[in-house]
Formats: sequence, C-alpha cells, structure tokens
Amino acid sequence: MTPPVRLRLERISKAFGATQALRSVSLEVAAGDVHALIGENGAGKSTLLKILSGAHEADAGDMELEGRPYRPTSPLDARKRGVAMIYQEVSLAPHLSVRENILLGLESSTLGWIDAKDSRRRAGDSLCALGYGHFPLERAAGEFSIAEQQVIEIARALLTQPRVLIMDEPTSSLTQSDTERLFEVIGRLRAQGVSIIYVSHFLEECRRACDRYTVLKDGETVGAGEMKDAGMDSLIALMTGRPVADLYRRTSRRLGPVVLEARALECPPRLKAASLRVREGEIFGLAGLVGAGRTDLVRTIFGLDTAAAGQVAVFGRPPGRGTPRRRWNEGVGFLSENRKEEGLMLNQSIQDNITLTKLGAFGRLGWIRDSRQAAAARRWTGELAVKCRDVGQAVGDLSGGNQQRVAFARLLEHPARILLLDEPTRGIDVGSKAEIYEIIASLAAAGKSVILVSSYLPELLGLCDTIAVMRRGELVTVKPRGEWSEPELLRAAVGDE
Repeated sequence: MTPPVRLRLERISKAFGATQALRSVSLEVAAGDVHALIGENGAGKSTLLKILSGAHEADAGDMELEGRPYRPTSPLDARKRGVAMIYQEVSLAPHLSVRENILLGLESSTLGWIDAKDSRRRAGDSLCALGYGHFPLERAAGEFSIAEQQVIEIARALLTQPRVLIMDEPTSSLTQSDTERLFEVIGRLRAQGVSIIYVSHFLEECRRACDRYTVLKDGETVGAGEMKDAGMDSLIALMTGRPVADLYRRTSRRLGPVVLEARALECPPRLKAASLRVREGEIFGLAGLVGAGRTDLVRTIFGLDTAAAGQVAVFGRPPGRGTPRRRWNEGVGFLSENRKEEGLMLNQSIQDNITLTKLGAFGRLGWIRDSRQAAAARRWTGELAVKCRDVGQAVGDLSGGNQQRVAFARLLEHPARILLLDEPTRGIDVGSKAEIYEIIASLAAAGKSVILVSSYLPELLGLCDTIAVMRRGELVTVKPRGEWSEPELLRAAVGDE
C-alpha cells in the first residue's frame, strides 16, 4: 500500500531582485519517506529549504502539510507545526550549555518556572537517541568541535518529534562511524513514520539512505524518481548537465625531499603526540574519528594553536616558535574547516578575501591598487568557477560551496608551497569536488605538498599518496595509500587493528 503524501509543494517560485532562485518547483514527500534533494551549489536547494522551514516566503506556488495549507511565518512556527530543520552551518549559541542549546525555546516548565530536572532528562534522551549520551550537558557548546556541534543541532531538532525533518548536509563534518550512527537514527525515524528531506552532496549516502529523489538545477526540477532505479552516473548528469566519469584523476609524479617535519607535537588536551614527514609533491592524508586530533595537528603545525612540546621544521630550516605569520612567510597555507568563523571575512568582498595574505603586492606605501587586486581575484573566480555577481560582492552573500572556493583561492594566490587543507570539500557539490580534486592533484604534480584532513574515506583513498590515522590524539599508523582500504582505515581509527 502506497503511504499517503505528507508534504506537497506545487509550482514554488522565489526571486531575490533580478535573480530567480526557484522556478515552479514541485515536490511530494510521503509519510515515512526519506527523500533526497540533490543539486549543485546554486541550484536552489537552500532557498527551497528556507521556504519550507519558514525562513523565507515563496513568491508563488502552494504548499500542503497532511492535506492542509502550509505557509509558515517563521522557523518557530514551522517547528510548532511539525517541520524541523537541521542547517548545514552550525547555528548554536556557543556560550550556552549543550542542554540549553537543545532546549532553547522548548524548556520544560510549570507555572512559568523551568523544570531543570525534566529539561535535563529530555536533552539527555535526545542525545542518547543519536548515540551521544556521553556528552556533558552543562559544558558550553562552543567548546565542542564542529562535528560535535552538528550532533547537538540534530538532537535539538529531534526534541520536537517532528513529522517532517529536513537535514541539510548532516554528515558534512562527520566521520564514517558517526555517519553510520546517523543512518541508524534515520532508519528508526522512518519506521516511526517521520518524513525526511535529506540534502547531501555525497550521492553514495543519498542512494543508501533515501527512497526517492528530486534533482534541482538552476532553480528548476530536472529529474525525480525512485532512488533504487537511479544510477550514479545518471544523477551526476542531471546535476551537472555533463557526465563525471571519474572524480579522482590521479597524476603520475615523483616525490621529492622532505619539506615539512613534525616531531612529537603536543597540544593538550587533544593532541598528545604526533610525528610526520611530508615530501615535496606528496598528498598526505589524515584519517580518524571526530576528536582524534586531526584538526589540532594541522592547527598546531600552522601556529594557530601553541605547541606544549615538539617542533616543526619547514624546508629544512631550524625549528622555532611557529606563528601563522611565520608559516605564511615560509610558504605554508592553511584552510580551516570552519570557513564561517575562521576561514573568511563574510562582510568583506571576494577580492579582499582572496588577496588578504599578500596585500602588499597590490600597491605601495600602504595604498592598494583596486584594479590589480580585482584582476587577481577575477582570475581565481574564473578558474575555480565561483558563482558571483563580481569580485566586489560580499563573500557572505555566496552559497557555502562558493565561499569554500574563495577560501581555497586565497591559498593559490598567496602562493603557498605547502597546503594544510582541513576538510576542503565540506559543503561542495559533486561537480565542484571533481574540480577541487583536479586542482589538488595538479598542485602536487607541480611540486607542492598537501596535508589533507578528510572524514570522507573515498576522498583520502582516491587522492593521497600516504595516509596516516590519528587516534586519541596520537598518530598511530602511516602507510602508502595502496596498503589501505576503507575497512582497514576504520579499524585503525577505532583501535581494532
């Protein structure tokens, strides 16, 4: 028996000034259906989700929730009516505790007094449902990693027991084991009849987790159907308008001498001891579970976090106190996993962000020649296919994927000879990933070295020459890529060797 339609959208359109973000998009989601919403950055997915969640109002079209007109006036109104959303970008109050973030606006109360005991129980139960009952509820949310904060976001959404749950890139900063836990939760929610709209650039996830799919391109619906009948190539062709035969195009190259060496680096509480050597032209991958210390290692190498012990030697120079300024001057560049707070100046222009680390090259005596700066920025926005009005546009106005490309462009403009890339394709669509992969491979072929932190194991296996696994703050195993498989990487990460 076919389950009834729970959510129906018909001919939804939305424009922002002269930009038509959505053009007559239709979508149906059944009770207990996990529905994949697929498309490249700029396809209109985010706009459609914001209309569903009450953040935007559609210009035209109709929406129904369980047969009744549905037009939420705000995200809170949408949640009260049974539609909850988990945004890709973390939107927690970092100074509040985990418990306070999960219960924000939904606290247990009696006669106006908050019931602390019941509130704590509800927050704990929501985390336990995700397999994270060990999280300290009274610890400030801002003290957790990005991946852990995303878990808190999911727990907050589940607290209301929604009838429709929208997941926007929920696994973008989760490791494989964390993703498996999420899929278990999705399975339980599906069995309970909850409808899920699942947005992800990982098509393997969509094919595994979802029942049906809708593909958007340039604000229009270009394909829909049963996921079991959809091949990977056909989905990619719908998304991009062209086939993507091979995402990981390896280039033949010869590795040179050691250009970066970390010796027994420590940075409490997470980084306990890590040593590595990276050669010229090498792509060196870092795998591990969330909290294993991968990000701490690259931040300490770059000088963003101060090492309590150990040394870093770059290009054979004598080790010294590492600072970001020193690393930039040595030819080391860093791309943060957290582009929103660390990677970009969202209120500044694209050209300012791309040229930030070498402004002196665009003028004299403190005066910057705007034309030269803009020309450099236009070169990179063209090469990286950044979708923007012009290079004077504020970075905060771009989609998440295009923001990431701007952050990547800064490293290429500097130019860095050693690139520390922390989740460089987070939030990037499949077509753009292929382009980023080709750029990374071409940089390595030109003799540049890359340390790549990624939670997506196929990415590490497809790109890297060497892969190291971190576990509980220690770098435990280093082997050539050819000696690893996905199961072996996961076993090393969890300690089952």
